[in-house]
Amino acid sequence: MGKRRQLFAFIQKEFRHIFRDRRSMMILLGMPIIQIILFGFAISNELKNVSVAVFDPSNDPATQRIIHRIDASEYFSVNFFTQHPKEMETLFQEGKAELEILFVDGFEKRLHHTGDAAIQLLADATDPNQASMMVGYASNIITACASEWMEEYHIPIHIVPEVRMLYNPSMKSAFNFVPGVMGLILMLLCAMMTSIAIVREKEMGTMEVLLASPMKPGAVIFSKVIPYFTLSVVNLITILLLAVFVLGVPVSGSLFWLTIVSFLFIAVALSLGILISTIVDTQVAAMLISGMALMVPVMLLSGMIFPVENMPQILQLISHIVPAKWYIRAVKVLMIEGLPVIYVAKELAILTLMALLLTTVSLKKFKIRLN
Repeated sequence: MGKRRQLFAFIQKEFRHIFRDRRSMMILLGMPIIQIILFGFAISNELKNVSVAVFDPSNDPATQRIIHRIDASEYFSVNFFTQHPKEMETLFQEGKAELEILFVDGFEKRLHHTGDAAIQLLADATDPNQASMMVGYASNIITACASEWMEEYHIPIHIVPEVRMLYNPSMKSAFNFVPGVMGLILMLLCAMMTSIAIVREKEMGTMEVLLASPMKPGAVIFSKVIPYFTLSVVNLITILLLAVFVLGVPVSGSLFWLTIVSFLFIAVALSLGILISTIVDTQVAAMLISGMALMVPVMLLSGMIFPVENMPQILQLISHIVPAKWYIRAVKVLMIEGLPVIYVAKELAILTLMALLLTTVSLKKFKIRLN
């Protein structure tokens, strides 16, 4: 009986120790809930509300039937009608359209006379899987319309859409995952390792010694993050070299602006690492929070693997505060699509604001915490 009571006493003590640590309780009980929600709703390869632009010079009943069928589909939403094919390129560059449909002039007349009429499908292939599904679903809708016309007109109808994959004509998956991997590596290296390094100093009691030196607290933190900034730059160079010379992914746009955007993202990640170090007191807690609060959102809510547009509205709103989302978007525009920096002005502004805000908050909280 004595040994049993002793065992129960130890078990009771352990439960009390766990319940006293509120942060550990939040991680233990909150992480499964957050992850099942994110994985349940975010992981989806289905198409939803793909933005479609249409060029329809004939504007006849046949083209209207196809447009209506595509717009009525749960996969597509026809948002733009252009007057000239050149306007299509602008919509792609501004990220307003993901699929574009161009009808030949006199579409219905050609169907009646020859049983054949031309349709061109242009898809943004920076995400090859998404582009393939978009083209496949749109082609199936067009084929279904052609079958209906064969029954109505009693003539053979043959419509085979001409497909063009923009920005990634070879349909290499590397074009999609390289920007995402850049965001994930830089975020984990900068934020997770910086937070762990600073918390380790606090655990060992050496941080107070450093702050008691003539150096100002800001200079101490600066000295801690510079090595990780340097390692991140080395990793950035390595990733770009491997992407270009091994994976065949070109840097189509400005290397200078790609570097500036990457430096801004690194600054954001370093600031997040400092902020995490002010919240926790152990390296294990720093690693868990970094993994839950940074790694999971980067993988699921940044567009790295799954399109954000396919997610529920609430997750789309949450994704706006994930820095990696804006970085990955900017990298795709500059590196893959090769567009001028003006097309990533929004992403640059958001990352700059995040860097300034997080740096200010993390440094102030750090001083307060350790004083």
